[in-house]
Amino acid sequence: MTGHRPQSFKDADQLVDAIIDRVGKQIRLALPLGLGKANGVANALVKRACQDDGISLSIQTALTLEVPIAGSELERRFLEPLMETFFSGYPELRYARLMRAGDLPDNISVQEFFLAPGKWLNNQAAQQNYLSVNYTHALNTLLRSGFNVLAQQIAPPERENQKGFSLSCNPDISVDLFRARAEGKADFLSVGQVNDQLPFMGGDAERSVEEFDLLFTGEQAGFTLFKLPHQPVSLADHAIGLQAASLVPDGGTLQVGIGSIGDAICHALLLRQRKNNDYRKLLDALGAANPVAVSPTSFSHGLYSSSEMLVEGFLDLLEGGILKREVDGAVLHAGFFVGSPLFYEKLRKLPDELRDKIAMMPVSFTNQLYHQEEAKRAARTDARFINSALIVTALGAVVSDGLENGQVVSGVGGQYDFVAMAFALDGARSVITLPATRTSGGRTESNIRWSYGHVTIPRHLRDIVITEYGIADLRDQSDAETIRRMLAVTDARFQDELVESAKSAGKLPGNYKVPEPLRRNTPEILKENLLNTDQSKRLSIFPLGSAFDENEERLALALQDLSDQAGSKVAIAKLLLKGWRKKSDDRAVAALVRMGLDQPGTAREWFYRFLLQAVLR
Repeated sequence: MTGHRPQSFKDADQLVDAIIDRVGKQIRLALPLGLGKANGVANALVKRACQDDGISLSIQTALTLEVPIAGSELERRFLEPLMETFFSGYPELRYARLMRAGDLPDNISVQEFFLAPGKWLNNQAAQQNYLSVNYTHALNTLLRSGFNVLAQQIAPPERENQKGFSLSCNPDISVDLFRARAEGKADFLSVGQVNDQLPFMGGDAERSVEEFDLLFTGEQAGFTLFKLPHQPVSLADHAIGLQAASLVPDGGTLQVGIGSIGDAICHALLLRQRKNNDYRKLLDALGAANPVAVSPTSFSHGLYSSSEMLVEGFLDLLEGGILKREVDGAVLHAGFFVGSPLFYEKLRKLPDELRDKIAMMPVSFTNQLYHQEEAKRAARTDARFINSALIVTALGAVVSDGLENGQVVSGVGGQYDFVAMAFALDGARSVITLPATRTSGGRTESNIRWSYGHVTIPRHLRDIVITEYGIADLRDQSDAETIRRMLAVTDARFQDELVESAKSAGKLPGNYKVPEPLRRNTPEILKENLLNTDQSKRLSIFPLGSAFDENEERLALALQDLSDQAGSKVAIAKLLLKGWRKKSDDRAVAALVRMGLDQPGTAREWFYRFLLQAVLR
């Protein structure tokens, strides 16, 4: 199909006619992960399949992006004014709406290998059709499936020296699909939805016009990009970030995942670079043992990044002069991105010479060593692959993607790939980060468990684990020593239970006792240690900025705190009493005005006001 100029359509229905003319009514559609989906193409195909049951439409994709639905009245009051900033103009994916409602017709099926975290837990269709596969293995899964249409958003050129199109945010698997087709190993129709809202990105994302068979262009094709709100960074996140930043050697290689801990890590690296004395004092204030730290100096040689995801913090590291070690003319190779309004603004405003240092590549390049192995080994020196988890067991197994009842929270993604690469590369380490506890329904539980009925990364690949209480270096350690080191990063409230389980299994001596200094692993002492320093002002809730105003930043944190207590009548009663007694200062009043609760008119509104007053900081 290559070698010809693509046929262009401005009408989605006419485009569907052309697709059916080329491949027939058995349509096996591949859509990229996340932001790269051709929403207009997908929606037009779903609409046609709903109208014509003679069409069989199967969709294979990952990470379907959806506008959030408020789970409570307070969330609704918070979200509604933000819809314009974050989600206005983003077209919903019709198949997702039908799946949510249980209305997906029999002639349409959807398989995903990575779910939006926690968003599909109670949806039977999503859970039953989930495909458990590593990100880098999804390529061969697609090729074996016999898919016949690839539909993807693409960016038009922005500068005279840019030719063709760019896969922009998602070269992740598509680059290798185009390569397979060129080599005669695949046969599919390539459909590009041209959207000038996407930034034109270089690297392997740049594709010739001839590689596309059909183009969807014009006003119908363009739409506003999906934007992710920033997550508040907690004190525990900051403690983890400060410690993780101490493991990164100057001149090394960095990979970081998305989320509040990722933001905290990038912020700590910037602090280490710009305010090194403050960084060191905060690190010392933690008082945690750091058995694998490097000298926490500022970066003179700089870092290189090969990362599955281009996270927002990397742009700050690039502008801050930390990402500057070049490999093949780039300081950052990445497989995909999706971000906040600030992220897209930063990306577009990057000077050309800096944006050209970012090369978007397939995940077969970023996540594996198999191709160009000698060059990758030479480039990925002193690598630190830093990712998050839900749970880690006392023996070092990692739980990141699902629950022990089989329900899928998200997906394996590329985590296994980076853990395996950490063991394959000289000087590399895999770093798993997680808060030591979680609170749900007013009940606090440990994220360090004796065992768990589901595992993402097995214990024989245990390496480094970081919680707010310290760093556990588990590589090359016996089971007993692994347990001791995990106890050192466990919340003190849950240490005895772990010790008893270990002793019952014969994994610790009967006379073992947790050393007294580790009994100080509590949120109260952590807060005291960090906030009683002159440098605590460096630990803001949104250290990389946000698209929220000051009121909204405070409200985002307050609603997160409320969410932790939701479901517990006792916890809610305590909050109501606290909120009733608490006097609102000017900032709290401004937040209440933002939520329409400054002058409650009903008992329900007074209820919400007292709850909010209790958690506003």
